[in-house]
Amino acid sequence: MAALAAASAVLVLAAPAANAAAPAVDCGAARGAVARSLGTLVTRHGIPGAAAEVAGPGCGRWTAARGVADLATGRPMNAGDRLRIGSITKTFTATVVVQLAAEGRVGLDAPVERYLPGLIRGNGYDGRTITVRQLLQHTSGLPDYVDSLGRRPVHEWRFRHFEPRELIAAALKMPHPGKKWHYATTNALLAGLVVEKVTGHGVEAEVTRRILEPLGLRDTYWPGDGTRIRGPHSHSYFPAPERRQGSGQPGRERPDGAPLADGTAWNVTFGGAGGALISTPADVNRFYRGLFGGELVPARWLAEMQRTVPADPRRLWPGARYGLGLIASPLTCGGMWWGHGGTVPGGHRALGAVTPDGRSISLALTKVPDTDRAEADFRAVVDSAFCAGDRTHQPKETA
Repeated sequence: MAALAAASAVLVLAAPAANAAAPAVDCGAARGAVARSLGTLVTRHGIPGAAAEVAGPGCGRWTAARGVADLATGRPMNAGDRLRIGSITKTFTATVVVQLAAEGRVGLDAPVERYLPGLIRGNGYDGRTITVRQLLQHTSGLPDYVDSLGRRPVHEWRFRHFEPRELIAAALKMPHPGKKWHYATTNALLAGLVVEKVTGHGVEAEVTRRILEPLGLRDTYWPGDGTRIRGPHSHSYFPAPERRQGSGQPGRERPDGAPLADGTAWNVTFGGAGGALISTPADVNRFYRGLFGGELVPARWLAEMQRTVPADPRRLWPGARYGLGLIASPLTCGGMWWGHGGTVPGGHRALGAVTPDGRSISLALTKVPDTDRAEADFRAVVDSAFCAGDRTHQPKETA
C-alpha cells in the first residue's frame, strides 16, 4: 500500500538535463539486458511473473517475459496480457485536465474552490488556497486517504464500492502531511471531479473520449464495480492474510515471505481517477508515445506538464521529480525518462516510461516488490532498455 500511495510551494523548473535524449541504444544488448533484468525479479525477488514491451526508433517493437502469469496453471507470463495499472491512471486524468486548460475551460492556477465550492473545507484544509496545478503536482498539502485505507484488514474493503467524495471526506479528517510535496491519490480524485464539473461528464467518459478512442487503446478500460479483468490477463498476488486460529475468519496481515493469495479479483473504485484503469503494456506504451508525440496536448501544454518539483524520495525514489501527473527520473547513462508507476494492493505493479527521442518501455509484474532492492531492480529494467550498450551501464546479473 505504501507503493500505491507511491505530490504549497514555489514551482521549480525541470532540471536542464530533463529533456536530454538518452544515448543511442544497442538493440541486441537491450534485448539481453531486459531479459536478464526481468529474470532477476523472478529468481532473486520471488515475483511470479514479469514482462516488458519496448518500442521506439531503431529497434522497433519487441517484448520479453519471465515467470508465469498464473501460478495455478503455470501459464507463461505474456507481455500482451491485461493488468491493473494503478497510478499510471493519474497521467491519463492529468492529461484530460491539461486538455481542458488548453481549451480555456480550466485554469491551472485557479483555486479548486472555483470548480468544487465548499468541498475542501475543515481541519485546516481550504480549497480557496489550493490550485488545480497543485492537485496534479501533489503540492496541495492534502493527505492520502490510501494511507488510512491500507491500515484496515483487506477483507473489509476489497470488494466494496467507494465514491470519490466519500474518500475525499475521509482524507480531510487525517493529519496534515506537513511537506511541500506529498503524493496523494486524494489529489487525483479531486482532479477527476474538476473534469466532471467542467464537462458535465465523469472523468471515465472524458478519458475514454479524449484519449482511449483517439489513440486506439482497445485493451484499456475502466472496470467500474467489476472485480474481474476482462479478456486475457495475468493474475496478481499478495501476501496471504493470516486467519485467526480456529475462527476461519480473516485477521491481521501476514509478514513478508508469507504464502501468496490471488488478488486478481478486486473492486478498484477506491482508486478511481487516480488508480482504477486496466490496460496492457502495449497500450501504456502507445499512450506515453502519443502524449510526448504531440497527439494529445499542444507542445506548450506538454511543457506545463513537464515543469517539475523535487519528489520525496521516501514516496518515490532518489532523483525523481514530479510534474503534472508525470514522473521524471534520471537514467544511469544520462538524460531522463518520463512516465509513471502504478501499484494495486492485489499485487499488480506497472510502469510506463518514455524518452524525449520516442523510445518507450512498459513493465508488468504480478506481485509488488517487497524490498527496496527489489523495487530498485524493477526500475533498473528501464535502464536496461534505454542504456544497454552505453559504456556507463552495467546490467545486473541474475541471482
